[in-house]
Amino acid sequence: MLAEQACRDLVVQAAAFTDAQSHEDFAALFTEDGVLIRPGPEHIQGQAAIIESYRSRPAGRMTRHLISNILVKLESDTAAHSTSCVLLWSGLASDAAGPFGRPAQARQVVGEFDDILSLTPQGWRIRRREARFLLFSEKSA
Repeated sequence: MLAEQACRDLVVQAAAFTDAQSHEDFAALFTEDGVLIRPGPEHIQGQAAIIESYRSRPAGRMTRHLISNILVKLESDTAAHSTSCVLLWSGLASDAAGPFGRPAQARQVVGEFDDILSLTPQGWRIRRREARFLLFSEKSA
């Protein structure tokens, strides 16, 4: 039960670091040779490559990853598989904040994370993450 909770915490912490643009902290949640597969052809391997990929994103882009339905299956004492649902909202930090915050961008997406997790001396880490988009909505301006 403790291992499963640690794996769930890892998934949530990864989203929090991504949204805070804490790229080094996010990458440190992966094994050194970890693989991140985002929608599209890009396969990113290794912590340094993950950091570089996230640093290359527009600095003013704000995101919020709302994570739910985190299911963890322990494969062994040191390996686990996790799936989770993701609702991704984004906006621009340059937009003025009003009483309800900043306006969200038109496209919002529902996706999922499929994670292979490994227990390392530093704790549970992501060995492989595949992020997929499943649904989207585009509101008109």
